[in-house]
Amino acid sequence: MATTTEEQIEEVRRLIASIPAGFVATYGDIAEAAGLSSARTVGWIMRTDSADLPWHRVLGASGKPSAHLAHRQIAKLELEGVPIKDGRIDLKKARYHF
Repeated sequence: MATTTEEQIEEVRRLIASIPAGFVATYGDIAEAAGLSSARTVGWIMRTDSADLPWHRVLGASGKPSAHLAHRQIAKLELEGVPIKDGRIDLKKARYHF
């Protein structure tokens, strides 16, 4: 596995910070915009370096939050007006395009 550079970490952080309230992006969207080969790299960066970022605006490709974060994440997104139905974010309406 290739080492993730400080520049790549900062680019992922910049992209996450740029997602406006009321919108979301997927791990894959961010990976693509950052030129990374895997959405998993974005997940790793978020696990290690995202406490000061709007982490709740980043989702898996299904639009459904991770089970361990679902309640907090959905509550935050609802406050921002993100369209949610049956615990799933409507990516067609809420996806942010970088």
